[in-house]
Amino acid sequence: MTWEIAFTLAVIFVAIVTLIKLRVGPDIVLFGGLTLLLAVGILKPEDALAGFSNSGLMTVAVLFVVAEGLRQTGGANFIGQKMLGQPKSLLAAQTRVMLPSAVLSGFMNNTPVVAMMLPIVKDWSKKYRISVSHVMLPLSYAAILGGLVTLVGTSTTLVVNGLVKQLDIHGQPYLGAASEIPAHPGLGMFEIAWVGLPAAAIGLIYMLVTARWLLPERKPAITDLDDPRSYTVEMIVDPTSPLVGNTIEDAGLRHLPSMYLMEIDRDGHILAAVASDERLQKNDRLIFVGIVESIVDLQKIPGLKPATDQMFKLDSPRRERCLIEAVVSNSCPLIRTTIREARFRSRYNAAVIAVARNGERIKKKIGDIRLQAGDTLLLEAHSSFEEVHRNSRDFFLVSRVEDSSPPRHERAWISRIILAVMIVVVATEMLSMLKAAMLAACLMVGTRCCRASEAKRSIDWGVLLTIGAGLGLGKAMETSGAANYLAGSLIGFVGDSPILVLAVIYGITMVFTNIITAKAAAVLIFPIAIASAESLGGNFMPFVVAVMIASAASFATPIGYQTNLMVFGPGGYRFSDYARIGVPLSLILWALTVFLAPRHWMF
Repeated sequence: MTWEIAFTLAVIFVAIVTLIKLRVGPDIVLFGGLTLLLAVGILKPEDALAGFSNSGLMTVAVLFVVAEGLRQTGGANFIGQKMLGQPKSLLAAQTRVMLPSAVLSGFMNNTPVVAMMLPIVKDWSKKYRISVSHVMLPLSYAAILGGLVTLVGTSTTLVVNGLVKQLDIHGQPYLGAASEIPAHPGLGMFEIAWVGLPAAAIGLIYMLVTARWLLPERKPAITDLDDPRSYTVEMIVDPTSPLVGNTIEDAGLRHLPSMYLMEIDRDGHILAAVASDERLQKNDRLIFVGIVESIVDLQKIPGLKPATDQMFKLDSPRRERCLIEAVVSNSCPLIRTTIREARFRSRYNAAVIAVARNGERIKKKIGDIRLQAGDTLLLEAHSSFEEVHRNSRDFFLVSRVEDSSPPRHERAWISRIILAVMIVVVATEMLSMLKAAMLAACLMVGTRCCRASEAKRSIDWGVLLTIGAGLGLGKAMETSGAANYLAGSLIGFVGDSPILVLAVIYGITMVFTNIITAKAAAVLIFPIAIASAESLGGNFMPFVVAVMIASAASFATPIGYQTNLMVFGPGGYRFSDYARIGVPLSLILWALTVFLAPRHWMF
């Protein structure tokens, strides 16, 4: 063992232990390990930085912009409501997340599937009070399992298939057209499904049965630290709203987190204790009580608008506004006057949406409320309001509500068309995923589904740094010889039993894909698998399929595959969470593949 191998293995080991024991971000840990390997010369600069130019990483980056366009227009809410619906239990919620994700991943790369589903599932789980830690990892695992069913479900299977096409039909290097032995045609689109489909089905069943016990609640949907300020806000059902004629339940107004519909004012007639089957009518005035984050959720529902007409008289376009919380000071000149008398909109160029006062409900229309010192006003204003009035004597405190810009509902259809076209051109292989995603991102900005500044803010640089650094560590395992050293040490214990050799090939690939990433493991173990088949004098295809499945099925660590890294932060997971639920799943697929592969591709 050389010092390069020993040092690389030590860095990988320390990184894994740090991720397990300490609550340090994976981006910091992995980038720190990459820096050490670069500093001692094990990695050349071009190898260390190669992961950051990886097409998969760039695809994830631009898909954040596509998802932001959907979020800013409300297009994602429509998709979430139609596809995910209203779950009645945690099992139903996990089923609704996993099945669509697995199906989509069968026909397009699983990484963009997770990138698109991530914000949708996050908002949806919040709405129905489901801990994101109960659905984020199932989302990633379902996408990986769905990707095993077809050749295009993951780029790892495409890489292995490309290596197969470089062989002839006997598993020897193809010598070109002059050779008497033709090149291997590779696997067909659905040929891998002989193993992949049972693996996906059993994997999904395993997740649905065990996830509720094996997945901890790292991030509860509602916590004790949530904002206790309770606002009373009035919303009007627009006459052209798609909500007209729908019941309260069907309109999605019954399950808003930390908010409830107190009553409906219908032409002066008050409907108290509103039933779930009450149907909405045009111009209904809905009175909600809840926290500010839920008021942001209300704004995302197309067809609902704040009851005050002052917001339509503001100078700035609505797409440039956001929600602001401002606490009235005892030196404010508006104290003891009504909001209407104070001409609040004209004075501050801001519209009062709701008022919170010591947790009590103020039973007046917004314009008739007399302001008191200590009142917390929820305002709709231009984003510059916070900076302009931060040091004003009129307010004790001014703060912006995150992600509170009103959705551009009128452009929702544009964002959905862009998403649909992107999926179609990728599924039909007209464009690569990267090209289609880049075009879709540009269209989102070009059609004003989201502004350029919003597009830049939407990119999660921590996720990209984690992926790039993880790929760099995988490259270090390869260039230092550590991967070959481990593979050679393990394969030396195997005899001449084809089943035993197949099991060991799968096992080595399974371990490596969770440590050095999927593609690196596949490329590294593939020649070992071919050499093992040749030494046995049998068919090499069972070994190829074992490498293909094992390298694509990365469940035991967050660093093995991009989708696992993408849900690591949003789900609030720890390294041990992946091992607890992922190791048994990996072992199940190991046994299943070793059993099924030789039955379709005979030794």
